[in-house]
Amino acid sequence: MTKTSSVIICLFFLIAVLFLALPRAASTRPSADRATAQQLVAIQKYIKEGWHTLTRSNAQLAKAAVDPKFHPQADNHWPVYVPRSENLKRIEQTLRAQMSPQDFARIEIRPLPADTREVSEPGLLYLPYPYVVPGGRFNEMYGWDSYFIQVGLVRDGEIELAQNMVDNFLYEIQNYGRILNANRTYYLSRSQPPFLTQMILNVYRTKRDRKWLSNTVPAIEKYYSSWTSEPHMTQETGLSRYYDLGEGPAPEVLSDERDAQGRTHYDRVKEYYRTHEIKDYDVSQYYDKEKDQLTPLYYKGDRSMR
Repeated sequence: MTKTSSVIICLFFLIAVLFLALPRAASTRPSADRATAQQLVAIQKYIKEGWHTLTRSNAQLAKAAVDPKFHPQADNHWPVYVPRSENLKRIEQTLRAQMSPQDFARIEIRPLPADTREVSEPGLLYLPYPYVVPGGRFNEMYGWDSYFIQVGLVRDGEIELAQNMVDNFLYEIQNYGRILNANRTYYLSRSQPPFLTQMILNVYRTKRDRKWLSNTVPAIEKYYSSWTSEPHMTQETGLSRYYDLGEGPAPEVLSDERDAQGRTHYDRVKEYYRTHEIKDYDVSQYYDKEKDQLTPLYYKGDRSMR
């Protein structure tokens, strides 16, 4: 979970603690009680405004398409990929109607290749409904964070936005094969196991829409199956695990995650292996000393950890 979503959750707990403190304060310090009540109103206002500050809809697609982990194309356009199952021209017309001409000129709509390994330039993956982002440099809809965000949305009465996030996950399962780590092309090979059914029930308990609820079942079954079969499910243990279907270095590491000396995580791992004697495990599984290279198994584990 990101720092921003952690802060939001902490704020909700802070509100609860302050509410519990009010009765005792009211009996002894009326002025303090009024000050506390004013603070609570200010916090609640901040949270209410925060949902919309962090919301990304197709109207703000130019903002969501920007990825600080990568650089824009030479012409300063940011790619937005649409599933092959969608009508590209219809999606483009819809976006033109929702976006200003200036914003639409900042993105480039592309069909997602059948073989996603053929994506030459990383980009945002199209989602039909508004969603809340964690904040900071994370400008996309994340699987894990979205559950905690949605708990806050429901608690704060933002039911439509809470349902939008569920509907986006159902769209991801139908069109991208799984709930993604986040809706970027370089996350297509990895998934996060959010509390999808709990998110669905969070909405249903308020709206009581049985038709909508029944329509979620096929996606639930498909997603459940992906986590209870190989390669997520391991036959040796009968347990599910994180697993990335891609190979080699994670693109976001090579592009952005470097230290002050310009070294990636992988450079630092190789340096550690070169300069340390390790007896706890077979280093050759993860590092080829003669070639000074990390092995495919190392990269598989690193991607899966992400």
